[in-house]
Amino acid sequence: MTTPFTLDMFLPYRVSVLAGQLSRDYARIYRERFGLNRAEWRVVAHLSQETAVSVREIHARVDMDKSKVSRAATRLEEAGYVTKRTNATDRRLVELALTEKGHGMMAELAPLAQAFQAELLASLGAEAGGFLAGIDKLSGDRSSID
Repeated sequence: MTTPFTLDMFLPYRVSVLAGQLSRDYARIYRERFGLNRAEWRVVAHLSQETAVSVREIHARVDMDKSKVSRAATRLEEAGYVTKRTNATDRRLVELALTEKGHGMMAELAPLAQAFQAELLASLGAEAGGFLAGIDKLSGDRSSID
């Protein structure tokens, strides 16, 4: 006899719900401090790791529609957090980079993000290492699952 399907026990669903909850919890911090939405935060956080990145690259790395990345980049540019310029070698690409103001914002948000993560990991206690290892494993090559 097969076990009936239970959505609340389906791992992809549980991970998605958890990711949404954690994202909303941290979103309160960057929204209250800087008025950023989730897409803007993801763009800025990604740009803080690079010197200049194309909208296409961000789209691929942060799992957001290109249109969302473009709208977020436009709002961030209007607020003075990023600059946009055409790529010198491929004129079809728009490159984004943090401005001094954007770096300043990340200098304030990065420690808050690290504290948020430390709190989450502390709540897991001794299981934190196994949890992170599980995430790494599931984030890797999943071709054997298909």
